[in-house]
Amino acid sequence: MSYSYYGKLCTEVYDLTKRVGQSLGGDLEYYQERLSSCKGRILEAMVGSGRVIIPLLEAGLLVDGVDYSAEMLESCRKRCEDRGLNVRLFESNLVELDLPDRYEAIIIPGGSFLLIENREESIAALKRLYDHLQPGGRLLLDLFLPDTHFESGGFSGSSTFQLPDGDLITMEGKLLEASLFDQYKVTLLKYEKWRNGALIETEMQRFALRWYGVHEFKLVLESIGFTDVVVSANYEFGRAPSDGKQNYAYEAIKK
Repeated sequence: MSYSYYGKLCTEVYDLTKRVGQSLGGDLEYYQERLSSCKGRILEAMVGSGRVIIPLLEAGLLVDGVDYSAEMLESCRKRCEDRGLNVRLFESNLVELDLPDRYEAIIIPGGSFLLIENREESIAALKRLYDHLQPGGRLLLDLFLPDTHFESGGFSGSSTFQLPDGDLITMEGKLLEASLFDQYKVTLLKYEKWRNGALIETEMQRFALRWYGVHEFKLVLESIGFTDVVVSANYEFGRAPSDGKQNYAYEAIKK
């Protein structure tokens, strides 16, 4: 048994709970609207299994995807093939990103940027994304703050997921570490797959979340070289954030 970062069982649960075209609080509509004028290539970083990239491709946009998880990329590739969509998918972590193209826009939906546990690596990833933008290109991503139940880790307790083939996956979460001062928490997620009452597969995932203050992240983007940073609350472009329960969408431009 080994720790897994979005491995096989995690991907099966993700596919079930993050359907293609599913909007999370209005994020899909936000990215569709903000990208609608793009004529060049777009990159979805931390693309996952295709929830966002597939609707963008179906809208006629030129979108590539990159993710660290081979299992997620395989699911995304299959979903695209099932819909007759051609897509370029790359396996890489963002710190080592080295793709052949430069992009008109790069997006990271779903708060996925917070999954980069180490702060230095998150800054390095932003620098690599900056380098992959064309001059005048845009970075769009969204973040959130930890919920009011900080001590629970957000995944405490257990959940059960019924798969289309009749198998069951149970997920149990336990908070391992948490620090308000260092702005991170780590949850251990245990996935177990059951068939006809028998346990057939187990997977462990270290689920880390590192967050940033609303103004802090704007300063981070500007320190890297981004300009004209706009922070919007709850996927309403230009709406100023007003409380800690909102999602925060950032849009920034490369000089």
